Amino acid sequence: MTAALAEQGTRPAPAATPPPAARGRRRRGLDRGVPRWQIYLPLCLYLLFTLVPFYWMLLFALRPAGSTALVPWPITGEHFQKVWNERSFGIFFQNSMIVGVASLVMTTAVALAGGYALARFDFRIKKGFMLALLASQFIPGALMLVPLFEIFKNLQMINSLGSVVIAETVFQLPLSIILISGFIKNVPVSLEEQAWVDGCGRFRAFCAVVLPLLRPGLIAVGSFAFVHSWNHFLFALMFLSSQDKQTIPVGLNTLIGADSVDLGALAAGGVIAAVPVVIVFAFIQKWLITGFSAGAVKG
Repeated sequence: MTAALAEQGTRPAPAATPPPAARGRRRRGLDRGVPRWQIYLPLCLYLLFTLVPFYWMLLFALRPAGSTALVPWPITGEHFQKVWNERSFGIFFQNSMIVGVASLVMTTAVALAGGYALARFDFRIKKGFMLALLASQFIPGALMLVPLFEIFKNLQMINSLGSVVIAETVFQLPLSIILISGFIKNVPVSLEEQAWVDGCGRFRAFCAVVLPLLRPGLIAVGSFAFVHSWNHFLFALMFLSSQDKQTIPVGLNTLIGADSVDLGALAAGGVIAAVPVVIVFAFIQKWLITGFSAGAVKG
């Protein structure tokens, strides 16, 4: 018993945990070096600079024609009804959705295959291929309009949504392949090797082990592909000639006349075009914060 008491006496005393009030004072002491107004003022200015154009667009879209009030009251939906029914924005919205979803699927599928090849295989021209992918990002899309137009003309794809989908996919693939390759490199090869030992082939192991871990990365790449296709103006303007094949960016351009501009209809069309983009980016943020490889390897 004497030895036990001696041993207990030699043990270090446990560190005292500071009370919550002390921890709060310590945290405030760390922030005391920077005044709060130096943090909040730039954030408020940036928020004001970002939101004022959106408020101005909503103001013209929701207030009655001829009104000059700074508050949209009474709220009216006449501008939305006009652009949706009279200006064929229902058709434009449908065409843009087809182009966006098709570009999303094609870009994600091809980028997944190319990214896996770059991440898992070594071949002689790998570095040169990566350099070519990076260099292609410096080529403006406008420089390729004439060659693409001639190609689609020979393929009889002019005035077809397929031409816009192919053009959008081709121009989004380099960056998408690089991003997907980076995601796959962060997945340990040992996970696939364990699946191979259990009898899975390479494709089955990829679908069962790697693909679920790539979900946030695939969603991010696909979402960016969708947003880019949704907002792109140049390809739809060049390759689509009839009105029933136009997309929303080209439809917004038709609301701008030579002598006058219907600001209410133009603002309503801008709101219609912005809603899917806002929803997609809200969805992207959730997956980017989560982290695609959390919990992939457990002891």
